Amino acid sequence: MALWLTKYGLRVRIIDKLAASGTTSRALAVQARTLEYYQQMGLDQAVVERGHKVPALNLWVKRRQAARVSLENLGQGLTPFPYPIIFPQDQHEMLLIERLRKSGVEVERQLELVAFEDAGAAIRATLRAGDGEQICTCAYLAGCDGARSKVREILNSGFPGGTYDHLFYVADVEAAGPPMNGELHVDLEDADFLAVFPLSQSGNARLIGSVRDDAARDHEQLRFEDVQGRAIDNLKVQIKRVNWFSTYRVHHRVAQQFRKGRAFLLGDAAHIHSPVGGQGMNTGLGDAVNLAWKLAAAIKQPASAALLDSYQPERIAFARRLVATTDRAFTAVISSSAFARFVRTRLIPAFAPALLRVPAMRRLTFRTVSQIAVNYRDGSFNRGRAGKLCGGDRLPWVCTGTLGGEFNFAALKSMDWQMHVYGEPAPALRALCERRTIPLHVFAWRPPMKQAGLRRNAWYLVRPDGYVALADAECSAAAITGFLDENHINPRTMK
Repeated sequence: MALWLTKYGLRVRIIDKLAASGTTSRALAVQARTLEYYQQMGLDQAVVERGHKVPALNLWVKRRQAARVSLENLGQGLTPFPYPIIFPQDQHEMLLIERLRKSGVEVERQLELVAFEDAGAAIRATLRAGDGEQICTCAYLAGCDGARSKVREILNSGFPGGTYDHLFYVADVEAAGPPMNGELHVDLEDADFLAVFPLSQSGNARLIGSVRDDAARDHEQLRFEDVQGRAIDNLKVQIKRVNWFSTYRVHHRVAQQFRKGRAFLLGDAAHIHSPVGGQGMNTGLGDAVNLAWKLAAAIKQPASAALLDSYQPERIAFARRLVATTDRAFTAVISSSAFARFVRTRLIPAFAPALLRVPAMRRLTFRTVSQIAVNYRDGSFNRGRAGKLCGGDRLPWVCTGTLGGEFNFAALKSMDWQMHVYGEPAPALRALCERRTIPLHVFAWRPPMKQAGLRRNAWYLVRPDGYVALADAECSAAAITGFLDENHINPRTMK
């Protein structure tokens, strides 16, 4: 979020009560939608180069490999990043800090938020360091402070949900054996779960597994030696060294509100859920991008501050859907019922590889997990429809050149409002864009654009985050002018 705001030329402060950034891998998956955001700010290639592309998912049942599902190019034609990436959170965080430092911003460590009040025109925050307290006055406050969020506590926003009974462990290990081939391996036993995630270094992996009830009773004294048996016996993993081990319980909660006045909640401070699908960190990053450009607009042109009203409806709706979906999936994974065991150990290994060879199923699976299907159609801010594309949809990624090396997403690197036309723009649109200083991007019509959902010659007003704000099939200059005026949108202010 700070990187996006600094790209807009805004001053930010990041405070962190911890003395140093994390040194354990924690969250692993970086989804395609996150990489698309990173592409807008020139960060995508660094993640791809440092991360690890996962080529396949292997399913194990009763100590044998039951199925292998190819994940290579799962999202071919849908995004510049048609694959899942493993990039451990500690390395990820260091990369972001490096880029932020180049922008002249340092994380202020061992500085803790004690309290804050919304004074109407600004936030007055009390910060505590080792040598005493200080007052910070800022335009807005973003609570990116995790599941035990102090910001959420001060806002008195409820955090309804619950905690699963099962205890899980996580371990970063150096190992050998069949699962250490750079692919993802999952052991689907009758009443247990174990996954081996490859890390970028050869021979390094993250193990996530359930802890049997008899061992879980004394989990505070639990050691990796107490739980490693299944990995060794079932998956034939040869553990050489354990770099990190911890136990945890999985929660599923969504804050009752993501905003109150000038204070906002993002990431784990706003929502937590099971790790199924590798969605958690990516959802928080989506929160950050959604809010960052709206904050920039509100600060640079106060008349457009109403844009901030769309943050909570857009992100809380997605968070609730995600928590509900991952809850169902997680329950199926850990359920001990006879039907759930049958599905895990028989149906999934038997049919998953065949299903994911069907192009339509591959696309559906990828769109869901990669978050490129996330949309804001239900919000009141986005409007219109042209072709299959509605206001609130992510702009589809399409090739715009006859040689195949040019794509419409290159235009999104401006991180500004822009108009897209796929075909021929009407003279009235050119005049409108010149008058309102809206960058106009015209792409010669090609048949694949229709397959992507675009309509020839329609007008698409695209938000700074790559979502369509207004889709107009009637090519009405009045409709666009009304939308811009109603929301006080002036692209010139974003620079």
